Formats: sequence, C-alpha cells, structure tokens
Amino acid sequence: MSRPVRICLVGATGLVGTALIEACVGRSDVKLVAVSRNEAELPKGARMEVLLAPTTGWEDAIAAAQPDVLVIALGTTWKQAGKSEAQFRLVDEKLVLDCAKWGLAAGARQLILVSSIGANRHAKQLYLRVKGEVEDALVKIAYGRIDVLRPGLLIGRRKARRPLEWLAQIASPLIDLLLRGKYRQYRSIHVEVMAQAMLALAHQKSRGRFVYEHDEILRAIRRQALEQSVRRAVHSGTPKPGTVE
Repeated sequence: MSRPVRICLVGATGLVGTALIEACVGRSDVKLVAVSRNEAELPKGARMEVLLAPTTGWEDAIAAAQPDVLVIALGTTWKQAGKSEAQFRLVDEKLVLDCAKWGLAAGARQLILVSSIGANRHAKQLYLRVKGEVEDALVKIAYGRIDVLRPGLLIGRRKARRPLEWLAQIASPLIDLLLRGKYRQYRSIHVEVMAQAMLALAHQKSRGRFVYEHDEILRAIRRQALEQSVRRAVHSGTPKPGTVE
C-alpha cells in the first residue's frame, strides 16, 4: 500500500475547510493536518492534527505539517475586514500568498486553492479582482502542480448568519436550472462536493496549472473514481472497464 498523501489545510474553520475535514474521516489514503488560529470543531471519528498558532507562526506550523499538498481555503468578507480594502487584502491576498510560499518551502509538491467563479485581475468588484490577482501571482511560485477551484455559490451550513446567502441557497435549485450553456459555470455547488474534488485532485501526479469551474469540479471527482476502479480491476486480475478478453 502506498503512503498516505499528507495534506496541510489552512482555512480549517471556514465552510470549505470544515467540509474537507469531514470528508477525510475514515480515509486511509490521506493524512490531514490543519493549521489554524482557532480550535476547529472536529467531527466524530476524525483522526488528524490541528496545529494552533497566530498567523505570525504559520510558517513554522506549515513546515511542521510536512505537506505533500497544501490546501488554501482562506477568505474573509468585506464586513469582517471592516470595509477596508487594506484589511481585506491582508487575508485574501497577502496571507494566501505567504502560505503558498511557506508550503513550497516546507516541501509541498502541489497547491490546491479555493478561489471564485469570475476571478479576474481586471474585474471591477474588489473581491473578484483580488482573487484574480492572487491566481496570477501564484504562477510565479514554483509548485509542480497548482489546482485552482472556482466555485459559484457554495451550499452548506455557515456558522455566521448571512441573510442574502441564505436566501440565495434556498433559491439556488431553481436558479441553477436557468443557468445553461456558458452560464453553467455560475451554478451553485455543495461544499461536500468541493471537498471530494480536492481529495481527488490531491492524488493527481501530472504537473502544471489547472483551473476548475463547475463542470470541471464534478469531472475531477468522476475521473478519480474511474482511476480507482481501474486500479482495483488490475489488482484483482479482472479486465479493465471497456476491454474484452
């Protein structure tokens, strides 16, 4: 049996980070280590390390995690940032890029970043502009592989009350039906699906930079499931799917 993939997660207490922790319960193919400022509420059966440190100590914490893969699921809101662009950029830009550099220095071969649909350095909206600038800046950090996930509306239980997002989640099934063709990329996606996609990507070995929007996120999960099916067939001595003996 191959060694479990060591994943270091920053952003463990957020919506996506929490889903990733839950998705790792009972899996032997990954070893998850979270780096966080605050204690993370762990689900029943979770077997993982949580390294608590202020952000000034995250460089050492990420190094201690000895990651193969660094997952960055960090993010703040305009309100949490005090409606200050400088404060917003401290988390969504500077801290994200710092963590990426620290992960590379710690030996990570791969970076998985949770970004956003519409991310573009030329976007008028600050949130999307910063996400786009960060994506572009990551290219200069020499990871063997970078996977950028650009979800639309994230569906899941948030700890903080956000009335507009709550209403959007309720309306999302109907809205998703209307989003067709080139607008499919804006469809909502459940955080559990995001977590499964990240775990699937953490097992990929090819090098390069890859961007995943709605349909590509779903395909990443299906691709990994097919690859696992083929490996099981090979190990059991049965024909591969689609072959005839």
